[in-house]
Amino acid sequence: MHGPHGAGSVLKRRTGWVGNLERRKDQVGQPGQVGRSGRVRRLGTPLGITAAVTGAFAYVGTVDPNEPGHYPVCPLLKLTGVFCPGCGGLRSAHAFVTGDLGAAFSANAIATAGYFLFAAVWVLWLVRAWRGQPLRIALAPAWWWGVGAVLLVFTVVRNLPFGSALAP
Repeated sequence: MHGPHGAGSVLKRRTGWVGNLERRKDQVGQPGQVGRSGRVRRLGTPLGITAAVTGAFAYVGTVDPNEPGHYPVCPLLKLTGVFCPGCGGLRSAHAFVTGDLGAAFSANAIATAGYFLFAAVWVLWLVRAWRGQPLRIALAPAWWWGVGAVLLVFTVVRNLPFGSALAP
């Protein structure tokens, strides 16, 4: 039932939310018409994520994880003595923020590579949001299995005597 008493109208009045069907109806006959508020709204999520990541990195850059007592110990390391793929990530982030890329790679090479990958995906996301295009990164299952295999090999090698260079 559409109209002033329809199910969607209350939601629309109270929250300003417009469903996909109504959004498509509104866009018919208006190709290429992009308002400033629409562009700002599209950029809101990537910029919000940037603010959150920047805040987290600023905190880790300010509060040194190399000094004991500031952060909790990795539970896997504490219980088993085994380095997980994330062990050394805070030290890596701290070194990255302070500009010491060598120490960042030494603390956790996977995390440091992840920072650069995140930056590249974020730039792609921002450009696509600016153009009004969705960010769609569809990876085949083989890619996910590959990522898992890399993380598993990284974890095993960093815990072996010959892979001590990868240990934090």
